[in-house]
Amino acid sequence: MDGRDTDLKKELDTTLQTRRELGEEYESALVDSFLEKVDQRIDGTVERRVRRQLAEQQMTAARDSRSPKPMDTFGERFGFGIVSLVLAVPLSAIGGGVGDLPGLLVAWAGIVGVNVVQVARTNPGLFGRRRRADKDDAWED
Repeated sequence: MDGRDTDLKKELDTTLQTRRELGEEYESALVDSFLEKVDQRIDGTVERRVRRQLAEQQMTAARDSRSPKPMDTFGERFGFGIVSLVLAVPLSAIGGGVGDLPGLLVAWAGIVGVNVVQVARTNPGLFGRRRRADKDDAWED
């Protein structure tokens, strides 16, 4: 038993002794007081554990952010492509049904836009390199 458990045991003994001295009419007040102390002890323990877990998670996140991760895996690309195709069917039907050809074009522009953003997110610098190459070529001419 650590010191906190010993303190709690002493507190319970004191509460029981006080109950014997004061009688049953004070029993609920004494029990409430003891339970309040137990609640405070539990809250303090939970708070310390949560703070410790948060600190551990922050340290893990900081370590993970320092280690390079592949931005683009085959699974991500494949999954995103499948989801795009699956969603393209109902979006095309809705866009074409509601807005005819312009609605269909808007739906597909959105699908293509989302996929371009995904490619740019998973391949940083992909579009930037082309611009730099164009600028370098312009300087060479």
